[in-house]
Amino acid sequence: MNNLSIELPPHISSSEAKLFLAAKLYEVGKLSLGKAAELAGYSKSTFIEVISKMGIAVINYPAEDLEREISL
Repeated sequence: MNNLSIELPPHISSSEAKLFLAAKLYEVGKLSLGKAAELAGYSKSTFIEVISKMGIAVINYPAEDLEREISL
């Protein structure tokens, strides 16, 4: 894994920054759920709960795929 070092504003903790980074990387498809949870320092189930509260979809299923499966 690559390392990243940044200076955070005093009101943002490193754990909060890791969570936001992991959540965004998961949301855009750059990390799997498991890897994102690991980066954030959470179990998968806790990470799912936290990102759900952030409004991030846990299951990313394209509408076209859903429509195709429904029509089968």
